[in-house]
Amino acid sequence: MELAQLHGIGKNRLQALHAAGINSLRDLLYAVPVKYKDTSAVSTVAQALEGERCTFELVREQEAKLSRFGKKSRVTCVLSDDTGALTACWFNQPWMRENLNKVTRIRLYGVVSSHAGKKQLINPSVEKELAILPVYRPIDGLPHRVHEDIVAQALAYVDVLCPETLPEGVIRRHDLCSGAECIRALHRPSSMEEVARAQRRFAFEQMLLYQAAVLGLKELRRRGYAMEIGAADTALFWQNMPFQPTAAQRRTLREIADDLARPAAMVRMVQGDVGCGKTAVALGAMVLCAKAGYQSALMAPTEILARQHYENLRVFCEKQGIGCGLLLGGMPVRERRAALENIASGRWQIVIGTHALIGQQVTYARLGLCITDEQHRFGVAQRTALINKGVSGQGEDICAPHLLVMSATPIPRTLALVMFGDLDISIIDELPPGRKPVTTRIVPEEKRQGMYGFLRKELDEGRQAYIVCPLVEESETTDPLKAAKPYAAKLQAGELKAYRVGLTYGGQPAAEKQETLNAFAAGEIQVLVATTVIEVGVNVPNASMMMIEDADRYGLAQLHQLRGRVGRGDQQSWCFLLSKANERLRALTQTNDGFEIARKDLELRGPGELLGTRQHGEALLPGGAVAFGSMELLYEAAGCAQELQAKPELDEEWQIVSRAAEKHMTVLDRSISIS
Repeated sequence: MELAQLHGIGKNRLQALHAAGINSLRDLLYAVPVKYKDTSAVSTVAQALEGERCTFELVREQEAKLSRFGKKSRVTCVLSDDTGALTACWFNQPWMRENLNKVTRIRLYGVVSSHAGKKQLINPSVEKELAILPVYRPIDGLPHRVHEDIVAQALAYVDVLCPETLPEGVIRRHDLCSGAECIRALHRPSSMEEVARAQRRFAFEQMLLYQAAVLGLKELRRRGYAMEIGAADTALFWQNMPFQPTAAQRRTLREIADDLARPAAMVRMVQGDVGCGKTAVALGAMVLCAKAGYQSALMAPTEILARQHYENLRVFCEKQGIGCGLLLGGMPVRERRAALENIASGRWQIVIGTHALIGQQVTYARLGLCITDEQHRFGVAQRTALINKGVSGQGEDICAPHLLVMSATPIPRTLALVMFGDLDISIIDELPPGRKPVTTRIVPEEKRQGMYGFLRKELDEGRQAYIVCPLVEESETTDPLKAAKPYAAKLQAGELKAYRVGLTYGGQPAAEKQETLNAFAAGEIQVLVATTVIEVGVNVPNASMMMIEDADRYGLAQLHQLRGRVGRGDQQSWCFLLSKANERLRALTQTNDGFEIARKDLELRGPGELLGTRQHGEALLPGGAVAFGSMELLYEAAGCAQELQAKPELDEEWQIVSRAAEKHMTVLDRSISIS
C-alpha cells in the first residue's frame, strides 16, 4: 500500500508529506508524536496549580464575548465546576464565540495561568475524549486531524511495514518491547507508562547502533601511516607561532605527534573550552604531517568556519612553504576544478573545507591525517567517509590515515569514553593568558530598556555586539519568539537608530552572509542580529556584548558556545540572557567552565544533545522519529555493544547489529544540519 492510497490523501496533501520527508507508510509510522496531551485525568479548578497542563470539565457561566482590536480578536468566557471558576481566552479565533455559545458543558485542556489573582486558560483546546492524545510535528498543508486519521490507517499494516530490527536475544536480555509494539504504543498509547516503555526501546536501539558504528571504526586502527616526526619538530612549530602556547597546548600536540609516529592509525579527540586554542594545535598536527610528506584534510561543519580556518592558516602555511587550499560545495566550476587538481596532485598539503571534502570526485595524493572540527556536527558515517579517502592496501596490509576530532562543546570524560569507544582523549584545560571571564546576566522583560541603554553605552565606547534570535521570520504557529529579520528592522528604526545594524541567518545567500560577516569583522557593522549561524566560526575580538533572545529555548551547551563569541579581546565582555530565570540559565551565570556546564547540561537534559543526535531536547530515530535516553540507558547500550562484539557465541547478533548500524548512521548523518 502507498501513501497516495490512504483515505483523505490527495495530490496536495501527498506533496505536503513528501516536503516533510515522509515518502512511504513506514516513514509515516516512524514520524512519531513529538509530545502527548494527557487528557485522561480531569482536574478541578480548585486543585489546578499555575503552570500545570490540566483537563477540565466545565459549565459555561455566561455567553462568550468577542472583542476586536484592528485585525486581531479575543474571545473570553467564564466557566466553572463545583469547586470554582476560571476565565478562558482565545486569541484570533473569533469562531470560538459561536462554538461556545452552542453548548452548556465543555471539556478544555490547557496550561493554567493567572491574571489579577484569578485562574485562566489561554487558547485551550476543546477535547472530545479522555485519553492520551498524540501531538505531531506540524506539516504545512496537512491538518492535524487528517494526520491522526492516516496514521490510524497505516497502523493496520505496522507488522509488515516495521519488521523487527534488533536480535531476539538483545530484546530478551534488556527487557525491550518489539519494534511494532512500540510503534503502536507511541501512536495510540493507553497510558504514559506505555509511552515511556516504547521510548526506552527506541532510545536504546539508537544508542546501541551508535555504539556499534563507533566500535566498527576500530577496524581501521590496525595499521596507520608511521610518520617520521621528532621532538624537535613540535618545538620548531611553536617557535614559529606569533604567540606563546599554553602548557596544555604543548602537551596535546606532543601526544598527537607521538600518535602520528606510530604504525597504528591515531583516533584521538581533542576537547577544550571555547577559545582554548584547539585550532593552533590542529595546525601543528597538519604542519607535522606535511613535513613528513603527507596531506591533511580539515573538515568544518559550515562554510563560515571553513573560510575562517583557511584565512587564519593560509599566511602561516605560505611562510612555511606549505601548500594550503579551500574546497567548498558551492564553488564556481573553474575554481572547483582547480582545487580538485591541486588536491589530487598533492600541491595542496593542507586542505580545508566542508563536507565537500568527502565528495566522490575528490581524490587525495597521500592523505595521512583527517581532522573534523566541531565533531558533534558530524556523524560516524561522514568521519568514516573522510578516512576512507586515505585508506590504501587490502586485507591485512590495509593502511588508514590518522583521525583527529576536535570538540569545542566540552563533554564529561566518562560520557566521552562511552560515546567514542576506545578513542584517545586530550583535554586542553587552559585558556590563553589575559582573557577576562565573560559576565553573564539573566534579563527579564521588564529590564529590557535598561539593557538597551547599556548596549548603547558599549557601542559609544567603540565596542560591537551580537543579538541572537531563535527564528528568522515571525511565525503564527509557534510561541511569540523573537525573529531576526523584523527585530533587526525594528532596532534600526528604534532603540539603535543611531547605529549600524546588520543581519545574518542560515538561509541567507552565501555571498551576502560572507559580506555581512566581513563588514562586522571590519567594524563597519556595530550590531549583528543573527540566528545561531554565528555559534561557531566567528571571531571578532572587538565584540564585547552578546544578547540572546528567548534564551530558555536553547540548551546550556549551545548558550555557552554563543557566549564564547565574546570575551576574545582584552576588554570586559557581557552575555545577557533574555528570559525568565530558571535553574538551567542560573547555572550559566555561575560559571564559565565549559566542562562544568556540560556536566549540568547532562544532568538536566540527558545525553542526546551531546551525542549530536538531539535537537531542542529531542533525539532523532530512524526516519526522524523522537525519543529520550538517560545516561543509565546509554551505559547499558554501550555495554551491550561491547558484549556482542567480544563474545563469539553472540557473533550472529553482532553481525545483525553492525549491518543495521551502518545503515542507520547513514540516515542519521543526513538529519544533522551541516549547512
